[in-house]
Amino acid sequence: MSSAQAAPGNDISPALLVDAMFAVRKTAAIKAAIELDLFTVIGAGQTAKAAASKMRCAERGVRILCDYLVVAGFLTKSGDVYALTPSSAVFLDRHSPAYMGSAIDFIAAPQMLSLFLTDPAACVRNGGAEGLANLSADNPVWVRFARAMGAFTGGAGRTLAADVAAWPSPPSKVLDIAAGPGYFGIEIARAIPRARIVALDWKPVLELTRENATASGVADRFSFIAGSAFDVDWGSDYDLIMLPNFLHHFDIAGCAELLKKARPSLSATGKLIAVEFVPNEDRVSPDFPAAFAFEMLATTPNGDAYTASDLREMASMAGFRDISISPLPPSPASVIVFE
Repeated sequence: MSSAQAAPGNDISPALLVDAMFAVRKTAAIKAAIELDLFTVIGAGQTAKAAASKMRCAERGVRILCDYLVVAGFLTKSGDVYALTPSSAVFLDRHSPAYMGSAIDFIAAPQMLSLFLTDPAACVRNGGAEGLANLSADNPVWVRFARAMGAFTGGAGRTLAADVAAWPSPPSKVLDIAAGPGYFGIEIARAIPRARIVALDWKPVLELTRENATASGVADRFSFIAGSAFDVDWGSDYDLIMLPNFLHHFDIAGCAELLKKARPSLSATGKLIAVEFVPNEDRVSPDFPAAFAFEMLATTPNGDAYTASDLREMASMAGFRDISISPLPPSPASVIVFE
């Protein structure tokens, strides 16, 4: 027997390799299902024929897609009837308040997929990518990002807002940097009636922030600063400055520059917090925060997923004494408080 052959009982298998090579098919299937609203149509249970009629699709196409989604773990099947799994019912049925399907519009957008599939080896050789022009002014991709990814931040925003509202002296003046859809600031405004929010982002993105703040009934407590966080004047006397999902786009020096800029903008008792995916020091656990580094390798010139020691280094460079890190459920992110 050659060394390439597995003896009976051994765990050597090409299954992991095959799954990785075919993984883009899973993305394609979930993209099709979300765009066709398959999960909402199926609901508590439908045959492929009934679902196809409601979706105005070919029965054969719906049957094959549904069977694939059963194999992938998104649906169940009993006889000819397909139904949602508990997780699919929560996150993929449009009737659910926790619906996350809209994120596919950004995650599987052609420009995103091209970053990962056209020449991923080049990102490794170069130690980064041209990315999504994350430093260029008013790139329309960030409007698409904000519209699609808001569902990912809503739950984390509510958790953070509840924690902040429980502070002995909740903040009354808050700066939300890279506000995007605005949900972190919106949830702070909901939880703390006296809080006024200043949202900073590119001008086209802030139109969406304003739209969401209006829909949430808190627009009268929002104001806006358009431009690059590195270049514009932030103002001063903030009781809280938030950097949600932003530091990972830059290298440690760039992060330290941003953190240093924050210090004179804080009030005497103000706090600076960031929301980040923080892997352990081994950089291979937990799964999502550790894997997020590859996301940054393929989509930014210098971004990364930063460990606690990395975050302490940039904090020290910016003049902060230390940091504290705590989980931010239900997301895999963490809250970092710079002290």
